[in-house]
Amino acid sequence: MKLLNYAIIFSLLFSLSCKQDSLKTAKLSNNITDEEMGSQIFLHKDGKVLFPIGLYELPEDNAKLQRYAQSGINLFRCSGNADLDRVAAVDALGWVSLNLQEQDTLKVMEKIKSVTNHQALAIWEGPDEIIHSFTRWSGLYRITGVYKEADEWKRQTTNALEYSERKGNEILQAIDKNIKQIRKLDNVNRPIWMNEAHDADLKFVREYTDAVDIIGVDVYPVREKSRNIAHIGDITRRWGKIGRNKKEVFMVLQAFSWDELGDYFGAKKVVYPSFNESRFMAYDAIVNGAGGILYWGSPYIKNELFLESILSLTSELDKLQPFLVEVDQSVKVDLIERVHKVDDRGVRVTVKRHGDDWIIILVNEDNRPHFGVEVSGLESLNGTNMKLLYGTEEYTVKHGEFITRLLPLQVKVFATGLKWQSQHFEGRDF
Repeated sequence: MKLLNYAIIFSLLFSLSCKQDSLKTAKLSNNITDEEMGSQIFLHKDGKVLFPIGLYELPEDNAKLQRYAQSGINLFRCSGNADLDRVAAVDALGWVSLNLQEQDTLKVMEKIKSVTNHQALAIWEGPDEIIHSFTRWSGLYRITGVYKEADEWKRQTTNALEYSERKGNEILQAIDKNIKQIRKLDNVNRPIWMNEAHDADLKFVREYTDAVDIIGVDVYPVREKSRNIAHIGDITRRWGKIGRNKKEVFMVLQAFSWDELGDYFGAKKVVYPSFNESRFMAYDAIVNGAGGILYWGSPYIKNELFLESILSLTSELDKLQPFLVEVDQSVKVDLIERVHKVDDRGVRVTVKRHGDDWIIILVNEDNRPHFGVEVSGLESLNGTNMKLLYGTEEYTVKHGEFITRLLPLQVKVFATGLKWQSQHFEGRDF
């Protein structure tokens, strides 16, 4: 859910692809099955293939925009040509939002035509959290009065079901009609993305998935009374299933404290994700198949050190760009332990190769330590020294394997050299 302008939800979205470059599709997998994965769409810029790292904020200050771009953010939300010009000036790309729920197709066509020739335009955004707006949105009770009781959707009352079917049919027909107009007018065939809240109604989401190229989901779990970051991977895989594992999944993550969004959400205490929590969420999404990471809420940030922690993380991801666009190597992770708990999520692993260099990403999805994490299937790395980025740990691979330890919800990234370590250290201790 996002900040509401006392009507529908604010906005969110993400994207990629350049006008003169065709989209590259590659299979991404980790230690999850092929059936849980979709294909991955990457950005193309100046002959380079880039993993999407996006931000919903387009700062008015050019110096700030440049700072963001230099910190690895390569996608910004834009409203028109002037915004796209500014994004292009910092060597980044942008996406433009379209009111695909608009019944007047001519309005949508005019918007498309106004920006479609811009070199920096990467993707088309559909209406944000549109399914939420006529199903679970609390404003249907609190603001519009469509629901007479707060829990009507949860109880699936006749009123809620009839309203959602009526409104959903109207909106989804308009979306389908306008997407067909995009396909006709955009000779570059930029991808179309729709983003939803993580608890959006799947029946309605499934009804538009065939028409779009990318489905996205936003999740902001760090609050005063809950910091449930462990389910990021679950949500990423779930959204893959919603897209029949044939659609790209973009994850929109938290870059704000809920109290900064105003009184509507009732949050009073400042609670930001720590750097390690933000880092976990990003890598857990990646090892579970996310094809892009986007941040929402940065315009509301009041703490400069928290902002710096986000930029430190995007810089870290940007440093790994050559690996993030490569296919995964086939490896295995085992937990050699005395006790296995039924509700454990376990440890996820992703291994990627770029030229002669390799990285191994390990993510402990459990809120308890694992002291016998064995990574095997590394015969190609026998005799290779793997160094922990942002740490002192290192291993020489023997017998195609090595064993390490992971603290609760910890991420470890090993590489064949420290050259893959970002030099943006400020904010990592937030």
